Amino acid sequence: MSIGAVLDLLRPDFPDVTISKIRFLEAEGLVTPERTASGYRRFTAYDCARLRFILTAQRDQYLPLKVIKAQLDAQPDGELPPQSGSAYGVPRLVPVSGDESTDISAAHVSTAASVAPTQVRLSREDLLSRSGVDDELLSALVKAGVITTGPAGFFDEHSVVIAQCARALAEYGVEPRHLRAFRSAADRQSDLIAQIAGPVVKAGKAGARERGDDLAREVAALAIMLHTSLIKSAVRDVLDR
Repeated sequence: MSIGAVLDLLRPDFPDVTISKIRFLEAEGLVTPERTASGYRRFTAYDCARLRFILTAQRDQYLPLKVIKAQLDAQPDGELPPQSGSAYGVPRLVPVSGDESTDISAAHVSTAASVAPTQVRLSREDLLSRSGVDDELLSALVKAGVITTGPAGFFDEHSVVIAQCARALAEYGVEPRHLRAFRSAADRQSDLIAQIAGPVVKAGKAGARERGDDLAREVAALAIMLHTSLIKSAVRDVLDR
């Protein structure tokens, strides 16, 4: 099938995918479609499944391309690795589609699965419905700057996870004002990641956006590992006193 047909198959699940993204993945050696005599790409069903695995691993498991490629290269020809868990220990993303509110658990909570701009836009009512928090808590989170809106006044899908975490922490007496430190730390870390990945994106070369996105994803995943380990170490020290 043509690259356009592949795009049509993938876009319902991956609305941000583009032809340039697929070409970038080919250039990085993650997918190798056949070429016709006239030079056109021809993708097989396995190529499509491989692309779906790659995009899912990026979106749901926060994996950089070199980790995904290593997983794929370790498999026998024609097979894909199981897609459960993450090399970085990052759980899956909370779904934001559907009418039912989602429940926070290790199987459903995730950090940002991509550093590319999100296309999900949630109204306040959407966020309340999907997160299951009440209006009073959401107002407090917004006032504290823990949850923010975009320029158009909408929330993104990550606000669902933040709200659910805040609700769970509230059961332990943690108030929204206590969460400002988490927001401040996240903002500082994102500034550092932008300093690293920004020049790559602004280089203007072919595939620059995709390379910058993958670099930011990799650095962010390492930052998450570091942050998690630091918290575990600090908590252990406190409990051992």
